[in-house]
Amino acid sequence: MNNAREQFQLMTRRFGLLNKVCCSVGGCDLSLVQSHILYEIDQQTNPSMQQIAETLATDITTFSRQVQSLIKLGLVSKTPHPDDKRVNTLTLTTEGKFVATTIDQQMNTYLDEVFSYMTEFEKETVMKSVILLNEAMAKSSKCCAPLSR
Repeated sequence: MNNAREQFQLMTRRFGLLNKVCCSVGGCDLSLVQSHILYEIDQQTNPSMQQIAETLATDITTFSRQVQSLIKLGLVSKTPHPDDKRVNTLTLTTEGKFVATTIDQQMNTYLDEVFSYMTEFEKETVMKSVILLNEAMAKSSKCCAPLSR
């Protein structure tokens, strides 16, 4: 078997995870972190800033700066929680929902193409392997937490 780190390094580069700009939608260039924030806001129901920061295992100060940049781009809105004004909930604006949906479609198209070079058995094997790897990583004391999914 090839060196595991080497293979993960290669996959990281091919996935574009090291690129400064991970995706562009309608003239809006987004970083990988911003893309992940949009995805998580879209997946959760009225999440608080703290919830999304914890899901992404990001410190709240760094996360807050990223959210501010997304607010300036008109993609995210931040609203004080009605029961606790110290807590802010995040929602996607109409433009933010469009951008998040477009990125999702782009990623699915990319993955569909990648999987098109595999047999159905190979695709199922890869997906089962990724699930096993994610489950094992969740048990590791070295991995980021909490990463609820």
